[in-house]
Amino acid sequence: MNNEELISDAIEYVSELLGKNSGGHDTAHSLRVYKNALKIASNEPGCDLTVVSLASILHDVDDHKIFENENNENARAFLADKGVSSEQIEEICTVINSVSFSRNRGRKPQSIEGMIVQDADRLDAMGAIGIARTFAYGGEHGRSIEESIQHFHDKLLLLKDELNTETAKDLAAERHAFLEAYIAEIKEEIGDL
Repeated sequence: MNNEELISDAIEYVSELLGKNSGGHDTAHSLRVYKNALKIASNEPGCDLTVVSLASILHDVDDHKIFENENNENARAFLADKGVSSEQIEEICTVINSVSFSRNRGRKPQSIEGMIVQDADRLDAMGAIGIARTFAYGGEHGRSIEESIQHFHDKLLLLKDELNTETAKDLAAERHAFLEAYIAEIKEEIGDL
């Protein structure tokens, strides 16, 4: 199977698993992370584009916020079924496991592929889309507006200082400024939080 078919099949698999998610971890999120990862990878010569592509597309198929499984069982099953080598499966799963903010706070991935995919996911938690995803997740989990806004302080506003690649840092600047402007505006509208 060539890489183009493998990536197409991965997108289809993600659509099956995450298509009905309304909390910000849906197929569209995975595709934005994939697009971000490709953009970052274009400035990182020597990275394994297959690992970056598959890890970015599959990064949420075993997310603890959505699934109750262990050891990347969904990603592993998909990749094994497609004939991906066990060595490459391990590499992809290592990258996937480096993505989660809550599970990797302050830890830098060991590989450039991990840095790229971690950055790509974090970019999708910033800017206008990050705001939309925060409130979608909050609504799905019964959080008030104020509780969701606290998430900006607990995570979103911290992301720009935890990025790994220069490309991601450049892309994050405008998104971070948008988050700060939004917080200032919402504080004005509803009072101090």
